[in-house]
Amino acid sequence: MKFQDLNLIEPIQKALTEKGYLIPSPIQEQAIPVLLKNKDVLGSAQTGTGKTAAFALPILQNLYKEKQSQTHPKRKISTLVLAPTRELALQIYDNFIEYSKYLDINTTVIFGGVKQSNQVKELNRGTDILVATPGRLLDLIQQKIVSLLDVDYLVLDEADRMLDMGFIKDVKRIVKMVKAKRQTMLFSATMPKEIINLANQLLQDPVRIQITPVEETLDVINQSVYFIPKKEKIKLLIHLLKNKELKSVLVFSRTKYGANYIVRDLNQAGIQVSAIHGNKSQSARQKALNAFKNKEIRVLVATDIAARGIDVDDLSHVVNYDLPEVPETYIHRIGRTGRAGRGGVAIAFCSPEQFDLLKAIEKHIDMKIPESKDDKLSLDPSKIVTTPKKNRKKTTNSKSVRTDNTSNRKSNNSSKKKSNNSSNKQTSNSNKNKSTSKDTNKKNYTYSKKKSHKNNSKSRGYSRPSNKQNNRKSR
Repeated sequence: MKFQDLNLIEPIQKALTEKGYLIPSPIQEQAIPVLLKNKDVLGSAQTGTGKTAAFALPILQNLYKEKQSQTHPKRKISTLVLAPTRELALQIYDNFIEYSKYLDINTTVIFGGVKQSNQVKELNRGTDILVATPGRLLDLIQQKIVSLLDVDYLVLDEADRMLDMGFIKDVKRIVKMVKAKRQTMLFSATMPKEIINLANQLLQDPVRIQITPVEETLDVINQSVYFIPKKEKIKLLIHLLKNKELKSVLVFSRTKYGANYIVRDLNQAGIQVSAIHGNKSQSARQKALNAFKNKEIRVLVATDIAARGIDVDDLSHVVNYDLPEVPETYIHRIGRTGRAGRGGVAIAFCSPEQFDLLKAIEKHIDMKIPESKDDKLSLDPSKIVTTPKKNRKKTTNSKSVRTDNTSNRKSNNSSKKKSNNSSNKQTSNSNKNKSTSKDTNKKNYTYSKKKSHKNNSKSRGYSRPSNKQNNRKSR
């Protein structure tokens, strides 16, 4: 099947031809005809399968036909596309711009991390399609800059990532502001129970489209794993990057701070590299991504959240510097180097504490990842011993031991105070009662100590110094 067989209008066909789109991907082939009939869709597809075009092309065609039927069409937000990250929002925006090149349809993108003034100016000029991240959208709605009353088409892209990032409550708030009579499209790389429940709430009799290219992805990607100590990972990465065949490398780090350390060490080794993660400003993230796309740098370090929306052609290698805790994320990562059936290489670093994560990944993909070895750095996987769960609980027990020791020290100090107080029987009964009550209460130990000292001072036959005397001593 070709795009010409999908009943798309000529202006869209022309734009697709200029982009080199000839044959639709499976998700496009299945979703476009359904969405042109104004039916709701629940789609499951990995990144790189072309799902943006799958929902963008039908929306553009429907909007175009609606405008053609109107005498004096006004620009209003008739389409809302929600995305979890700034990078993904920008990617979707760019695609809408390219596909609507020969259509009189405006698209605007809004996201946080930058000043809203320029985005507000674009909105005031009028827009038909709004691509947004949930946070910035809610901000502008509260400021009464954006209204969703006219939205006819609602798209939730990367819904599973929105769930991971804690956006689901915001999404539900936003959806309540959209009229009930609409066409809704929900796309997600994975389908946990929470996403299925969300789909049941938002979609009406949806057509379920499931594209699971796991086997295809695994077939075209050359996978390997190095068993290596955690502290030696950076040495191995530097060694591998000396090979010029690694032309375009995306390195995945588990944390933002870990990504920064990788960049620092690679720069010290003379390797040009940049990082994108949540702590980077939008301008810095976009600059790094553009440099990577334009091949000004050949290594980009990213966290999973920031990597959503990275659309890079001919990505030669993916390096899992840290293994993901969710097995499905592994497929999502390595799939970036096997797009459109092209081959690629996925390399994983597995330290002893991540051995269980590797087992979970291999169980999920139903295959054993071949081992690669470095003569100087690699470990023998047969000698890797994972820490049993029972032993892991010892850390909590040690804390309790320390707590017990602390309480013992407190009780000893308390007993000492009691003995001191007993020697002060010549003091007044009120002071004695106060001291005893404070000493028996461990939580007020510090206060009791001060009180006891005060009583001891009186028993020795001298009075407490005045504030003036204390001030002179402190000077």
